[in-house]
Amino acid sequence: MSFVLFLRGFIGALAVFAVVTYVATQSLLTTLIDTAVCAVIIQVGYFLAVLVMVRRSPQQSKAEARRQEPATAAKKDRQAAR
Repeated sequence: MSFVLFLRGFIGALAVFAVVTYVATQSLLTTLIDTAVCAVIIQVGYFLAVLVMVRRSPQQSKAEARRQEPATAAKKDRQAAR
């Protein structure tokens, strides 16, 4: 997911959350505080998701390289035999 898509969804979700919170509480201060807390929670979730993707990336690359190595070697042998 690109950052622009995340940002658009982030702002949209916060706007909807703020409107619903204001309608429910009728308090601007409570709405601002609750929306700020919601923003922090979303940011932490996004950070953790990116962290997991980055940590998985090298492991997948190594595993993919190991899987492709025999296939690539066999393909080269076939081409050399021709």
